[in-house]
Amino acid sequence: MTVNRVVVTGYGVTSPIGNTPEEFWNSLKTGQIGIGKITKFDTEDYVVKNAAEIKEFPFDKYFVKKDNNRFDSYSLYGIYAAKEAVAHANLDTAAINRDRFGVILSTGIGGIKEIEDQVNRLTEKGPKRVRPLTLPKALPNMAAGNIAMEVGANGVCKCVITACASSNDALGDAFREIKFGFQDVMLAGGAEAAITPFAIAGFQALTAMSTTEDPSRASIPFDKERNGFVMGEGSGVLVLESLEHAQKRGATILAEIVGYGNTCDAYHMTSPHPEGLGAIKAMKLALNEAGIEPSVIDYINAHGTSTPANEKGESAAIVEVFGRKTPVSSTKSFTGHLLGAAGAVEAIAVIEAMKHNYAPMTAGTKELSEDIEADVIYGNGREMAINYAISNTFGFGGHNSVIAFKRWEN
Repeated sequence: MTVNRVVVTGYGVTSPIGNTPEEFWNSLKTGQIGIGKITKFDTEDYVVKNAAEIKEFPFDKYFVKKDNNRFDSYSLYGIYAAKEAVAHANLDTAAINRDRFGVILSTGIGGIKEIEDQVNRLTEKGPKRVRPLTLPKALPNMAAGNIAMEVGANGVCKCVITACASSNDALGDAFREIKFGFQDVMLAGGAEAAITPFAIAGFQALTAMSTTEDPSRASIPFDKERNGFVMGEGSGVLVLESLEHAQKRGATILAEIVGYGNTCDAYHMTSPHPEGLGAIKAMKLALNEAGIEPSVIDYINAHGTSTPANEKGESAAIVEVFGRKTPVSSTKSFTGHLLGAAGAVEAIAVIEAMKHNYAPMTAGTKELSEDIEADVIYGNGREMAINYAISNTFGFGGHNSVIAFKRWEN
């Protein structure tokens, strides 16, 4: 069986802190968080007041007005990020083997806004008034399918749904598709648009969300006052290629994916294992596939959702595998939690950190909780060389997904 090295040659992003990689990175470097008061609906009856909404989504760049009737917002975000990724990679999709060009675009929830709108329509106006495209807009797999249609990808096309681990699993699956010779090029990532009345109410009912009204203190991973996550929205999509394919077309290589680990806690519907056992195993699996020791990891982008139980377990897992000296930060402090898009957006943050020799801080965090022993970066980012890094994502259902990255060197 063919075994290929897998490299990243481009990426696109739309997020609460920027709609290009440059805007996104500048916000991480300068400490500009994307969290503020919810504007998408009236929160008078909600105890949750904040979210991380996209600002000035560049709809007109790729879409026309009627596309709002064809695509839920999560699909619009995914298509936008995919097209940006293709452009960033300078990938001529007409010149590659379309049968070996695939898409894995994940989401945690999919078109929940469309479902909410049409359930309300059903209740108020009856079944004959439900719109014909309701289900095609809402289905979680449709962003992947829509992207494939937009770029002409006839290879593997699917949607991996593992809650908040989804887009790390999309990257991991795409990595393996190329590594073992099934595909040459993959678009992989995630998209989410769940700042909606029902989604916020549901997570609020779980007491999973921050009720802090000050946006600067709402998403504060590892802080002693953390009390829940902040919902974010957006999409990140990466272009993955075999090294041979990328070099043959003269692509600029941005990073290499060298390992992937996936496990399940098999412990609880919503709570992670308190000792982080599944996370420990997932991180070790990613390192094993990469063929590297824990000591070579320079930076960890943590799952870091600003929820006490999650971060206690993740910190314990990191210390168990890496000790107390490997720098850790959570960029969810900037973007909020993008659920099924989190891993892809955070992968872009990791690659940008490698590129700029700078580990972003955990914004808003002021004093670490006593149960956090990992070396959390807060207050300011750190100028540092990052040759190897990992990105953690964990999801409801006990899903643990870890991607290992390597700085590209010829």
